[in-house]
Amino acid sequence: MAKSGKELFDELLNLTTEQRNPASMDIDSKSTIEILKIINDEDKKVPYAVEKEIPYIAQAVELVVQAFKQGGRLIYVGAGTSGRLGILDAAECPPTFGTDPEMVQGIIAGGPQAVFRAQEGAEDREEDGARDIEAKNVNEKDVVCGIAASRRTPYVVGAVRRAKELGAKTIFITTNPREQFNYPFVDVAICPEVGPEVIMGSTRMKSGTAQKLILNMISTTAMIRIGKVYENLMVDLQMTSEKLKERAKRVVMIVTGVDYETAERYLKEAGGHAKTAIVMIKTGCSAEEARERLRKADGFVRAAIEGKTLI
Repeated sequence: MAKSGKELFDELLNLTTEQRNPASMDIDSKSTIEILKIINDEDKKVPYAVEKEIPYIAQAVELVVQAFKQGGRLIYVGAGTSGRLGILDAAECPPTFGTDPEMVQGIIAGGPQAVFRAQEGAEDREEDGARDIEAKNVNEKDVVCGIAASRRTPYVVGAVRRAKELGAKTIFITTNPREQFNYPFVDVAICPEVGPEVIMGSTRMKSGTAQKLILNMISTTAMIRIGKVYENLMVDLQMTSEKLKERAKRVVMIVTGVDYETAERYLKEAGGHAKTAIVMIKTGCSAEEARERLRKADGFVRAAIEGKTLI
């Protein structure tokens, strides 16, 4: 049942993200430089708030890694800024890590049009969130990550609740205090306390920054843990643009020490796959053997070069 206006008013009254920030009470009377300094001073607090949540972020990463290893997906769910951030993180995974677009996905209240223009009221219905999760055929292999600065967004709550009922593991990211978090259907809660926004309730600011940092941490760390990175280089990127083609050549050159033409030749022999090219050069093997080494090493370049079997 939808909450009454007064119930919603009382609920918002107690949220940290809906409080006034003492540091910006007179921001409307400040000069441009002074306004920017106030915003910047508040932004500096965000990484420290995220740092305190690293133990919980680590738990979330382990859930995601487990899901990926069993063929499951990571599905972000949010409304407004939170939803857009989830879609952004998901969209960046295929070109960066060579993943299938289905592997990491984002769902936003109000549908795709909400990415570009606010769909007011789309976040208010739990049943819509549940419906959208069902439409994704979420199952026990998947992880669903709700993103809501306030923690109370009905659409997100409905989606995460339904995901848990369907057997998925669940994560929830909010920028309100952990002691206020009481959803039994959430496996891991991540609750960086960034404090009140510079402009009261404008959670696209510090809350959005914290969410972006956390999503980066979850997806990047999970990708490293499944072999998508060698040393600190993107070795599973897709050569889908001229920039990425040149980046792949540079990665091969950096790792192996070969020149531009040699990197280009090996990448061609490897079918454009940087991992395969690197293993070929490092071990002196054929493309076929390099692919077999990578298969046995579960995709980890370091293990493939050393001839280790990880599967």
